[in-house]
Amino acid sequence: MTQELAVEVLKDPSQGFTGIPPQRQAPRTPAQDEPRDLKLKLYSSDNELWIHAIVPDQASETGSWHQAPLEVSPEELLDRAARLRALWRDQIVHHQSTALGPGRRVGGYPLAETADLSELRAVTEPLVAKLAAEGHDLLYVLLDGTGYNLGRFREVLLDALSSDRPLRISIDSPWHLPWPMLAVDPADCADPWEAFWGYRHQVEQASPDYPWDQAPLGHRELATTSLNKDTALDHVGRAQDVHELLDQRSRLIVRTHSEDLLDALSCSVLHEDVMYFWCHGHYVHSGPSNQCLAIRLSDSENIDGPVVRRTRRRYDHRTPQARFKPFVLLNACHTAQAAPPGRLKHLGQELIALGAAGVLAPQIEIPQVFATEYAYAFLDHYLTGKYTAGEVSQLLVRQFAQDFHNPLALTYSLHAGMNSRLDLAS
Repeated sequence: MTQELAVEVLKDPSQGFTGIPPQRQAPRTPAQDEPRDLKLKLYSSDNELWIHAIVPDQASETGSWHQAPLEVSPEELLDRAARLRALWRDQIVHHQSTALGPGRRVGGYPLAETADLSELRAVTEPLVAKLAAEGHDLLYVLLDGTGYNLGRFREVLLDALSSDRPLRISIDSPWHLPWPMLAVDPADCADPWEAFWGYRHQVEQASPDYPWDQAPLGHRELATTSLNKDTALDHVGRAQDVHELLDQRSRLIVRTHSEDLLDALSCSVLHEDVMYFWCHGHYVHSGPSNQCLAIRLSDSENIDGPVVRRTRRRYDHRTPQARFKPFVLLNACHTAQAAPPGRLKHLGQELIALGAAGVLAPQIEIPQVFATEYAYAFLDHYLTGKYTAGEVSQLLVRQFAQDFHNPLALTYSLHAGMNSRLDLAS
């Protein structure tokens, strides 16, 4: 009769390798990970420019703190930023060529005449590579220097920016740079598109103001939106489609004259969740050495930062009985640009100071056909309430790059509002 023998293993020379190894789950790829927050702050102290960062750290939920004195002046940074914007305008918006194939008129601006540049990929790809190199050059100038602390800071920051791990980058700085158009070293990327901050990460120029309690709107079934427009642009590109989208998926208010807009802004509670501006942006001389950015609707009145500030001056004390908290898509040329410290604030800056949840706008003169395509795509996603503004803006950079070989989505930048999401239960 068989009998089970008791066996006790006193020594296992195989160290357990003869058995089935423990099963482990596959490691999460960077694409599966939630973006982590990277916070940057530029400030001046004792006539010296400093940079401070909270960089994501595997060992800490709050990240690691780093700071260093910069060796570049604010004036050079602003000059370099203006140069980068001008290069984008000249290389893309004002691009001219005599060898673009049949159906293209000599002397036109073919890269500004349509949003889908797939047929012109042979033209756009070298330009994108050039602009990525210029965006990297601005980042290099920002961080260049021989100081030990700056060298260490540069190493830590560039490692974070170049990592495959997605980031939400928030920059608190009195000097507004075209952050999405900055780039890591293109030589380290599989493709020049991937070098741009706005392609790799979500990016915002942070608001310098702390949020405050505003009058609640209560639960709504539909968002309230406004279309503030110049009727001369009604038939440009997909402008009519954008109008219909807002009309079908929200309670839409249409304004065509400055008087109507300023009347609405003068009310203590603005009920709008989204304000969309579809009009022209231009600079107005406000002194011998100063220009102020203004927009116009269908009339000839300039609407600028000081006008908006004056209109809501009675609510400057931030009473909880007042409300101005729309997300603003300011689809007019140059309107993402900001005045330097000590100058009259531009329109987007004042809207943020008054309480707007965020402002999304272009850094440069933007082709009107592309502007309508971008607006439709952004509003179509944002009005679902499923995505933050930062998620949508990054998504559109990649979508326009991959589907249309068009880099102009990178010129749209967020002033605050990266984490803003349509909330109908505020």
